[in-house]
Amino acid sequence: MAVYYYYLDDELSEVQKRAYAAFWTENSLGKRAFPSLAKLENDVVAFGLGLMNAPADAAGTFTSGGSESIFLALQTARDWARATRGIEHGNFVIPRSAHPAFSRAGHALGVEIRRVASARNDFKADVAALEGRIDRNTIGLVGSAPCYPFGVFDPIRELGQLALARGLWLHVDACVGGFLSPYVKRLGHALPDWDFAVPGVTSLSADLHKHGMAAKGASLMLLRSRELKEKHQTFDFNEWERGPYVAWTMQGTRPGGAVAAAWATLQHLGDDGYMRCARMIMANKKALTEGIARLPGLAVLEPHELSIFVTRSADPALDIGAVCDAMGTRGWLVGRQVEPAGIHMHLNPSHERMVDDYLADLAWAVGEARTRGPGAKATHATY
Repeated sequence: MAVYYYYLDDELSEVQKRAYAAFWTENSLGKRAFPSLAKLENDVVAFGLGLMNAPADAAGTFTSGGSESIFLALQTARDWARATRGIEHGNFVIPRSAHPAFSRAGHALGVEIRRVASARNDFKADVAALEGRIDRNTIGLVGSAPCYPFGVFDPIRELGQLALARGLWLHVDACVGGFLSPYVKRLGHALPDWDFAVPGVTSLSADLHKHGMAAKGASLMLLRSRELKEKHQTFDFNEWERGPYVAWTMQGTRPGGAVAAAWATLQHLGDDGYMRCARMIMANKKALTEGIARLPGLAVLEPHELSIFVTRSADPALDIGAVCDAMGTRGWLVGRQVEPAGIHMHLNPSHERMVDDYLADLAWAVGEARTRGPGAKATHATY
């Protein structure tokens, strides 16, 4: 599973360690104190904006991770709606498949999160169903690029049209795909449009510490216009003796090492390095999905569009939970999908060396599960 780490090779890891150590004491809150660190952060944000087709006036913020990026997007949308539409207690209408971070942020910010199940058979957001939950207090919509449970892209173009028609904020959660899908698309894989090139997209979240391959503690929250950042994201405080205090994130002190390591990663990999990662991931997925399809009783859930796929039981007599249990005895950390029951796989480049062993152990695990027979469902955590 790539839930917790994204790894390419020891050379990249050493680059990250050296860059992090060079700035390990610096505080990225103090941009005047550390102008070189501010320059590194600006470079990283500019790279993300360019990769995701942002307009010339766009802006961005370096954050600690996807959860903070999502939090800041909802906070900025909330304050925008208060200032421009007079909505004090707004709501976001989002697909049920959207990340739990949206519900966490809504809980903290006092924004109601309305999750809407999809009737589509491709697991993508049901735009008509979402529209049916919009009311006069709705301030925004969410689409995933891709969603984490199924690895499919929500129909961002349709969501953008709906957002424009109803005057709503549209946030695209590209925490998983933001730094991978542009390169996968260059390899010739068909992917839908999802970034700022889509009219109606207001903000994006994209994790550097996922397929940006950076060290942990690195994500971007990007906005279509600098005005949105200056007017509705900026915390500008003067009501104390010390004087002005300005911040754009939920953190105060921010570790400079994370910024430096992200910058070094971008310089080290460049477009060629990211293309290499994308090529490895898609080759790994092809080898794994084709190998799984050859195992009697298993099937790969369709569709899957990027680096995530789900393996399910295609035989009522085969308990996929028992397969997971058996894989665990061979040392595999198995991601358990709940709806539908299955094995959730999120690939990164390091899986290249594991493909053959994984398929061999999976075949063995299917045999073990069959010897147990039906029943004895597993109840382990999914994440």
